[in-house]
Amino acid sequence: MSAREIIDIYISFFEKRGHKQITNSPLVPLNDPTTLFTSSGMQPLIPYLLGEEHPSGKRLVNVQNCFRTQDIDEVGDNRHTTFFRMLGNWSLGDYFKAEEIPWLWEFLTEELKLPKEKLFITVFGGYEKIEADDESFGIWAEILKKDGFNPDEKIFFADVSKNWWSRSGVPVNMPVGEPGGPDTEVYFRFDDVEHSDDCKGDSPVICECGKFLEIANSVFMQYVKKENSFSDLPQKNVDFGGGLERLLAAVENKSDMFKTSLFLKIVKEIEKETGKTYQENKRAMQIITDHFTASVFIAGTGIIPSNKEQGYVLRRLIRRGLDNFFELKDTHSANSRQANIEAVLHKIVEIYKDTDPLLPEKFEGIKNVILEEGQKYQKALREARKFVEKNYPSTRSGQVGGEIMGTVEIKPEDAFNLYSSWGLSPTQIKSSGYIFDEQKFADLMEKHKKLSRSASSGMFKGGLADTSEKTIMGHTATHLLHQALRDVFGSGLHQTGSNITSERIRFDFNLDRNLTADEIKKVENIVNEKIKENLPVKFEIMPLVKAKELGAIGLFDEKYQENVKVYFVGNYSKEFCGGPHVDFTGVLKSFTIIKVDNIGKGQRRIYAKVNE
Repeated sequence: MSAREIIDIYISFFEKRGHKQITNSPLVPLNDPTTLFTSSGMQPLIPYLLGEEHPSGKRLVNVQNCFRTQDIDEVGDNRHTTFFRMLGNWSLGDYFKAEEIPWLWEFLTEELKLPKEKLFITVFGGYEKIEADDESFGIWAEILKKDGFNPDEKIFFADVSKNWWSRSGVPVNMPVGEPGGPDTEVYFRFDDVEHSDDCKGDSPVICECGKFLEIANSVFMQYVKKENSFSDLPQKNVDFGGGLERLLAAVENKSDMFKTSLFLKIVKEIEKETGKTYQENKRAMQIITDHFTASVFIAGTGIIPSNKEQGYVLRRLIRRGLDNFFELKDTHSANSRQANIEAVLHKIVEIYKDTDPLLPEKFEGIKNVILEEGQKYQKALREARKFVEKNYPSTRSGQVGGEIMGTVEIKPEDAFNLYSSWGLSPTQIKSSGYIFDEQKFADLMEKHKKLSRSASSGMFKGGLADTSEKTIMGHTATHLLHQALRDVFGSGLHQTGSNITSERIRFDFNLDRNLTADEIKKVENIVNEKIKENLPVKFEIMPLVKAKELGAIGLFDEKYQENVKVYFVGNYSKEFCGGPHVDFTGVLKSFTIIKVDNIGKGQRRIYAKVNE
């Protein structure tokens, strides 16, 4: 059973139970400055979990491409990846535990044919005033008894760190307004994995050595975080997530995900290019496989490597992948860094084209982004070598990332400078023949991380999308701005991206020349004119065909459902959008364009703000 077949079986299973398939949301979220990437299937559905009506109804199903930055350092074992596909089904105030749990068991055991004796379940054990989930335990117990199992040997209660789900994790980390709830999880037990010496026990709750693999998670999303407590959501929701890669590992009974049919061909290509075997170089090849797969998908969204936001993550993935790729080559050879990573990229696209058919069309652009970053990395390494030679003259006969010239001790501050300024990993620094106080280096690293976390805590907390009053005003202003730009430059102009915070609006659009001062002022004046008219802002859910007939506009390369939500700003603007928006444009007071930037490839970016 292939990954494609699992997807098809899953979608069909829930469509037969009244679910409507919704499209895969963008990997880089739209108009959500609180997070860098879509990290779960529920992330784009937060407004609907909170009670807003979804255009496709109350029962939804899809497969969502996801990326989790927090898992970058976890990659290098049998089960962690940064990029993955999440199978999801949702009940938005419709069915609940009594329907979801039996369906889940049926899908796993009858549709995917997983051996029942290998499946184990965890349920929520309670947290402060939220009671343990005895209801889920009871439903599972009845199912297992019918199949001849002792529930006490198959079901385990777990604390809030294991069986509670929200975008921000445990309740104490959740921002006010974020939904969350207890969950029940299903684990697959691999018989070929021995417990490690430090394993705490033979159950999915306490074993962390890889013998038990979580393959399914049904969240009962029924609470919303308040200032010092939780309250019930207007509706009880179900949010199921099943990692496709992990389900495939269970179906194929492969305790190492990287040996499944999805990853094995990529691993074989790495073996071919490096001349090394996976068996003897598992960690390095796991990192290479995951990081370049994630890089392909991120670059496919139009992100390019940089020192900020998504671009920084992409740069980190490419360089860490290259570090491990180079390490497998002959590091003593001057040609060691000419390894053919392009062949690996080709193989990734070949494997994923069945589930992501647009990748082949975008491949040339993706490949160029990754290869260009590789060249920039080589330049950074040369600059780093000059730095070392200047500060440590005795090393001039050697080179960073190349020939090992013996052991030279350098200051931990200089080692950290090589890391932070030129992107050399500690492993690469050491493999180049340099030693340093690793504890002091670690202290500098932790200090750097604390500063980074502090600087980004408000932006990437992973919580609910910003729905402050100023941000909602900004959303409405972008609709006016979009239409005003089309008034001035024609209907061929379209939005290509946006990012809205309470401080400013960032709006990207296609135009192959700079805007003149008169044109900028003209666009600004049109927006302010519509604000003064105090136009009503309303939405209507309608068939996609009707919306297009009415001339509604949206993101040029965006996919839409059969039924869509269209926001109308008077008779002036009609645009596909999930909301929210102000009720009348007069709330915006006034609008100012701050500047317009050229962001390359026929793209322009406007920075603007809504005034008090």
